[in-house]
Amino acid sequence: MDILQLLISGIANGCIYGLLALGFVLIYKASEAVNFAQGDMLMLGAFLGISFINADQANLPFLLGITFASVIMGAFGYLLDRFILRGIFGQPQFAMVILTISLGFLMRFVAGVIWGHSPVSLQTPFSGKMLALGSLSIAYVDIIIIISTIALTSILYFFFAHTRLGIAMQASSQNQMAAYYMGIPVKRVNGIVWALSGVVAALAGILFAAKGAIEPSVGLLFGIKAFAAAVIGGLGSLPGALAGGLLVGVIEPFAGRYLPLGLSQIAPYVVMLIVLIVRPGGIFSQVKQKKV
Repeated sequence: MDILQLLISGIANGCIYGLLALGFVLIYKASEAVNFAQGDMLMLGAFLGISFINADQANLPFLLGITFASVIMGAFGYLLDRFILRGIFGQPQFAMVILTISLGFLMRFVAGVIWGHSPVSLQTPFSGKMLALGSLSIAYVDIIIIISTIALTSILYFFFAHTRLGIAMQASSQNQMAAYYMGIPVKRVNGIVWALSGVVAALAGILFAAKGAIEPSVGLLFGIKAFAAAVIGGLGSLPGALAGGLLVGVIEPFAGRYLPLGLSQIAPYVVMLIVLIVRPGGIFSQVKQKKV
């Protein structure tokens, strides 16, 4: 039962990593760039959810607060692309790396000024509620996290595989210039992808805040782990992002329980290193010829 309890908790945490890793994959699939501010977008989304939902804040209904936070983060992602990131359109990917790292620092500073640095949690209708199965106790929040992650991953997978816009996004990621000459509005597509990434980050942040405390520096830590999850699963694969997140999430509690402290903290990154050596593209990587 102890092992099963660790497994369920790890799966729930892994789902949050997987959701955040989905944001990395969305940006990468559209532009072959990595957004190193993705974890900080999670942090902002979590704080917005807390501001809208908690009783000592706006005290809105839970689902309405989630909707408002997601819409704001979606708009934030779109405007970020429209007014900042398009300025480096066509530049080397290194420029995107430096810019998003700088944006992450700025987001953490702004969050600290607005919300402070004391950890806070999201108040939910299911806070503290447990489902008892014999001697096994499962938190309602863990169940909701798992179901929400599976549903959102399925929707995004269908979107990219079976819609014109999703296919256009993939074409843009393979060759932006060729996609532009074929009539695909590359800049508009990138804006939509950044908006989707913001929505996903907000949902991941709200789920995390419902499970644990949030403060400005959490975004950096989560972003690093989610990036490791995306690399393990394969940066171009949506199911791979979820699988990588689950793997990282499950490794953490077992490493913390059975390994020395120093080793338990680096266990996810050791797994990432092993995967990169054995399968450099990630577990779900596929070798494809680029085409539009």
